[in-house]
Amino acid sequence: MASPPRRPPDRMPDSAFQLLVEGVVDYAIFMLDPDGHVVSWNSGAERIKGYRAEEILGRHFSTFYPQEDVIAEKPRRELESAVADGRLEDEGWRLRKDGTRFWANVVITALFDRTGRLHGFGKVTRDMTERRRAEQELLERRRLVTHLVEAQELERRRIAWDVHDDSIQSMVAVGMRLQLLEGRLPEEHAGTVRRLDDAVRGAIARLRALVFRLRPPEIDRHGLVRALTEYLGDVAPGWGLTCTVQDGLEREPPNDAAITIFRIFQEALANVHKHARASTVQVTLSTEDHGTLVEVADNGIGVTAIPAVQAGLEHFGMLEMRERAETSGGWWTFADRPGGGTAVRFWLPTTVP
Repeated sequence: MASPPRRPPDRMPDSAFQLLVEGVVDYAIFMLDPDGHVVSWNSGAERIKGYRAEEILGRHFSTFYPQEDVIAEKPRRELESAVADGRLEDEGWRLRKDGTRFWANVVITALFDRTGRLHGFGKVTRDMTERRRAEQELLERRRLVTHLVEAQELERRRIAWDVHDDSIQSMVAVGMRLQLLEGRLPEEHAGTVRRLDDAVRGAIARLRALVFRLRPPEIDRHGLVRALTEYLGDVAPGWGLTCTVQDGLEREPPNDAAITIFRIFQEALANVHKHARASTVQVTLSTEDHGTLVEVADNGIGVTAIPAVQAGLEHFGMLEMRERAETSGGWWTFADRPGGGTAVRFWLPTTVP
């Protein structure tokens, strides 16, 4: 036997709907007549704007706007836009009864009857002051981090150039003179000069390694992958790490993005050395979603075994990696690998969609 058709739900009684609207305290919900005068008021409106119903009913809604917006006729233009488009959404400063400002998200909906006649407007306002303050603080923090990172890169570049153009070149000249002197001295003195020349050569090699760490020249000459490979070859053996690089890039990232990726990679590798107790590291680069995705995976003890992570803390290196990625419009994350170890993954936008 077929079941009877479902009966459509009864419409909510007007009194119940009115109770719902009046009981909402997180949103100011009220109506305006066609000219913009307040004709209803709920408890959320009283909480957010500070007016009791008897104080505001009949007054024009431009009361809630700062003077500069009233002079610019913003209230009138908003109603006209709502009539033309059916609704209007805006964010901006509004006034409370005591004259203080708050940042509001406002939706104005034009209310027409079946004949198309305008009956007024429904207006919903949400106080977004705390969210805007948090966004502004985050923006300011990122501006500061960006400034610090840029200043750091400029200083690193300056030091690298100074070391390369001054110290290294001077020591190269000293080495050349020692080699000339060695050929002119008797053997009992030539050995001493030879040892001095070896010391100078060693110092030059260390200075060149320092220059590479400060400003990897391979990025400018041969691109990011070559710079990462050269860096791994320089530091990994001394740290007891066996490293591989998988290059899946469709194109090289721009120079500024490459420098940021290199710096995050440097910190990730340093963390592996300091905390992971790993013996192997695999670096994978790929082009994803108009950007560059990098994964630094090790076979160490895993994230959850690191004392700082167990304590719910992020050490400075982790914060620096995250801030560098997010400041560049990307993201950074880390997690335990299913087979053991840790995977640090980060993505930076590096191409135009």
